[in-house]
Amino acid sequence: MTSLTRKTIVTAAAVASLTGVAIAAAPAQAASPAGVTQSHAALSRSQLAALPLTNRHLTAHEIANLAVVLGAYHDAEGKSLNVKAFINSFTKDGVFNDKVAGQSYQGQALGDVLTRMAGIFPDVHRDLKSITVDGDTVTLELSIQGTFEGPAQTPAGILKPNGARIDAPTADFWYLHDGKITKFDCFVGYTDMYAQMGVNLDWAGAVAKG
Repeated sequence: MTSLTRKTIVTAAAVASLTGVAIAAAPAQAASPAGVTQSHAALSRSQLAALPLTNRHLTAHEIANLAVVLGAYHDAEGKSLNVKAFINSFTKDGVFNDKVAGQSYQGQALGDVLTRMAGIFPDVHRDLKSITVDGDTVTLELSIQGTFEGPAQTPAGILKPNGARIDAPTADFWYLHDGKITKFDCFVGYTDMYAQMGVNLDWAGAVAKG
């Protein structure tokens, strides 16, 4: 087990946040129903029925927004990575906020997040538990899943992959305007994720150091 001190814990949330954990997906059946990309593709009744929606009575506008979000997940998934398409799903000033790590990404940096994430968890995907669509806001409860197969850079050095499976609880909030993502706020359960990767957060050592 790798032990991290208090300083490492704080920095790890920003650096080893595995920036991009907020992206890539696959719900209980599929991150993006068959045939749906980040474009404004219409979701069929069968595709909507397969999703864990909290409200089945969505307007055409809400369905179009949901298609954009599912498309963004699809473009960031390990098996269907499409950096350009993911970036293009955002407005020019659109931003992804990793709220737990305290990091924000815009423009080309959105793509860097995806490639770094795929480098650590090549098969990264998400299990969507619940989806709520309210006008231009799409909110999801999910878990980020994948296999720790690539090295992760941390303040303490390189954390070598060990093949561990991760399943981290996450909440995502997407905000759209005119069919484009203006803001994406993500809250990841990093403590669970690090533990699953074999990292022991050394709280006793942190307290001892004051």
